[in-house]
Parts: sequence; C-alpha cells; structure tokens
Amino acid sequence: MNKFTFIDLFSGIGGFHIAAQRNGGKCLFACEMDQYAKQAYFENYKIKPFGDIAQIDASGIPDHDLLCAGFPCQPFSIIGNRLGFDDMRGTLFYEIARILQAKKPPMIVLENVKQLSTHNKKQTLNSIINALQEIGYKVCWKVLNALDYGLPQKRERTIITGFMNHKAIFRWPDKTYQHKPLREILEEKVPSKYYASHAIQQKRKAKHQSKHPLSIWHENKGGNVSSHPYSCALRAGASYNYLLVNGKRRLTPREMLRLQGFPDDFRIICSDSQTRKQVGNAVPVPMVEAVIKEVLYANSEVKRQQSQKRRRALPFRRIPEKNNIRNRQVAYL
Repeated sequence: MNKFTFIDLFSGIGGFHIAAQRNGGKCLFACEMDQYAKQAYFENYKIKPFGDIAQIDASGIPDHDLLCAGFPCQPFSIIGNRLGFDDMRGTLFYEIARILQAKKPPMIVLENVKQLSTHNKKQTLNSIINALQEIGYKVCWKVLNALDYGLPQKRERTIITGFMNHKAIFRWPDKTYQHKPLREILEEKVPSKYYASHAIQQKRKAKHQSKHPLSIWHENKGGNVSSHPYSCALRAGASYNYLLVNGKRRLTPREMLRLQGFPDDFRIICSDSQTRKQVGNAVPVPMVEAVIKEVLYANSEVKRQQSQKRRRALPFRRIPEKNNIRNRQVAYL
C-alpha cells in the first residue's frame, strides 16, 4: 500500500479522509467552516479542522502529496470569459487555487456536483481547468456515479484530478456495476419518529405503486413519485419526506451514512437534522477511494519508470579480473 500525506479542504465529515486513509494516506491538515461538521470530524479522526479557508496562510500548511477538496457548489456567476486563474477570484475555488499555487502538491482530487460539468455552457469548468493548468497541473475530469462503485445511491458528481508530473498517465477506475442491495443498508428496528404521517403515506400510494419489494421512493420537485431498489441522491436541503423507504418512512442517520459508504464505526454525535445535512454534503467514499487509488498508481508508475531510466543511464564500471574470471561490465544499481 502506498504511504502518502494529504490535506482535506472543505472536509465536511471526512468522506475524502476515509477514502485517502484506506489507500494508505495520513492527513496533515483539514479545513471546514460548519461548526457541527467540525465537531463530527474531530470526534472521528482526532483532527481539528481549521475554519475559514480565506483566512488560511498557505505557507503555514504542511507540505503534502495529495490535496483533496469537495468544494462547495456555490454559484459561479462571477466567472467571466478569461478562463484562467484570475477568473476564480471571489469564488471558493480560488482559495483552493491559491493554496495549490503556494504548495504545488504532486496530486489533486476535487469533487463537485454534476452540474459543474455543464454550467454556463462549460465555461465554468473550463475556467477551473485553465486555472489548474496555469499553476502547472495536467488535468483530467469526468462525471462519475456512486451507483457504479458499490453504493445503492444514484449520485453523480464531477471529479477532477491533477498531476504536477505531466508524464503521469491517469486511468479512471473501472465500474463495479453491482451495488450493495438495500437490505444491507437498511436497519431492522427503526423508531416510530422516522415514519411519515398516514396522510403522506396515502398520498404517495395514490400516486405510485412500486414494482420492487424493497425500494426507496423519490418525490421530485414537480411532485412526481418514482421508486428504485436504490436511493436517489441524498440532498442536504431537501424535504424530510422526499425519500421514503417503501413509501413509509424516512432514512435514519446511520442508513444515510451507509448510503454514502461511511463505515458503521463512524460516530454520530450531532442531531438528526445536522447529520442529514452533513451526509447530504458528503462525498461517496468508495467512489473517491477508487479514484485516489488510480491517482496514486499513475503518480507512482511514472516515478518508477523515471527511476528505471535513470538507472539505465548510469555509467558502467569495470570489475578487475579475479580467479581467472574475465572482465565484465555491470551497471550501478
């Protein structure tokens, strides 16, 4: 397993932290504004996140191998037409770019909503890519779905990777195509407080009949109801009742954490409403774990190849004759 260091910006409750740690990473620094998310992060990882990223002195951040950031999906209306580093000023992404400019870690993995890939006719994404390239990174991006990486949740996210070494050949992780069944996610005994009212249950049933014996029902903003043997994307600010198990009850905090790939030993210390918000803002752990694994491989592989080239380029030396063995040449190791 690769041993490396990383920092966790806009850390939330640590989806990136778990994913990087599982790949052999050690967290040197974290940053998060939300006080309740900071409490949960400290309780689980014993690292106290810094607060406002705009107040961070980049020179004070420890040198690290990988920068991770699930930066907030704020509006990017400020971004203009220059498509570069200066276009980022006034956005939270600029703070990431500022730290990258100062520290230049070898690898980066960023995450945002799917809509980032199409916002403003891709001008926003192009501005971000160009800003990273101006700093010196070779950049790749793709929209990935947590459903393809083992989680029973349709959660599409824009993932951006970057390498300071331009010879790195990055390959997106293969899809697993098979996700956990809901029965492995849902709890057996659920308190009555999680059940929707009789009126809401009847309203759902009047609109929809599910074909699945175990499903999560989803009501969209237009009032249309659908059901699947997996969950639609968890959202921090949505109605409590937009997702209902079999049209009857809300998800528990533990179930929501499982849908994002958090282990059961993750300690829940905040209220249901705060935990729900935190999970809705979190990154799917197995998905970014797979991405980080490929990022590490691409970076280590190019270093290995460069090391081999250096070894082959070393001068040869002649070994003196001994015991009638003829002279021969061997390369320095």
